[in-house]
Amino acid sequence: MQPRVALATCAALPRLADDEQPLLAALHKRGVVAEPAVWDQRSLDWSIYDLVVVRSTWDYTARRERFLGWAQALPRVLNPAEVVRWNTDKRYLSELPRALATQFIEPAQRWLPPSGEYVIKPAVSAGARDTARYGPGDEDRARAHVDRLLAAGRVAMLQPYVSTVDLRGETALVYLAGEYSHAICKGQMLARDESPTRKLYAEEVIGAREPSSEERTAAEEVLDSLRWPREQLLYARVDLVAGPRGEPQLLELELTEPS
Repeated sequence: MQPRVALATCAALPRLADDEQPLLAALHKRGVVAEPAVWDQRSLDWSIYDLVVVRSTWDYTARRERFLGWAQALPRVLNPAEVVRWNTDKRYLSELPRALATQFIEPAQRWLPPSGEYVIKPAVSAGARDTARYGPGDEDRARAHVDRLLAAGRVAMLQPYVSTVDLRGETALVYLAGEYSHAICKGQMLARDESPTRKLYAEEVIGAREPSSEERTAAEEVLDSLRWPREQLLYARVDLVAGPRGEPQLLELELTEPS
C-alpha cells in the first residue's frame, strides 16, 4: 500500500506555491501519494495520512496556540510537534551558540534604541512580516513599532543590523535528516524607511552558495546543541551572517518553515 502524506499549507496557498509543485511529482515517482492540505481546514480528517509534513503554513503566527494544538493532535508530523513549539518562538535563540545578540522586549519593560542600525520584529513571526530596519533618527518610529507589537500581546525583539548583509547577504545552510545538503545566499531584504511587508511573506533574492569551512562548523555547532538528535529532524535551515570580524553568527534556525 502506498504511503499517504499531507504537505501542510495555508488557505492562501491551498495548492502550495509554484516552486513547490515539483515536490509532488518527485514524491509520486517514489511511490508516495502526497497532496497539499490546509492546516486549519476543520472538515479534514488528518488520520487518513501516514505522515503530515509542515510545509507552507505561513499564517500560523497570528494563531500560534491553535497551530500548536493542531500539530500536537496529529498522529505523526515532521518536524515533530515539540520541535515546532520550541522553534516558533524566537526566544529559542537564547539557548543556541553563536546567536546574534538579541533583546526581547515584553510589556512594561524599558528599552533603549542602540546607537547603530537595528531590526525590530515579533518573537513569533514568519516571512519578514512586522519586521523593519531602523537607525539613528528613527527612534520615534521604532518605539511606535514596539508599542504596536506589545499592545497586540506580542513579544518584540531587537537585533543589531549586521552591515555585511548589504554586500554579502546571508548564508543559509540546509540539512535533511541531519545531513548537510546544500547552501544558498539570501540577499538583503530590509531597507531603511521601508514599511514591513503586507504580503504573506517578503520576496527574497536567493542563489547558490558554497559555505566556508567556518560556516559549516558554525552550523554543525548549532545543530549539535539541540535537545533533539539532529537525524530526527526532517529538515533544518541554519541562517548565518558575518560578524564584525567575519565570524559566522546565527541569525535564525528554521525548523518549521522549510523555505
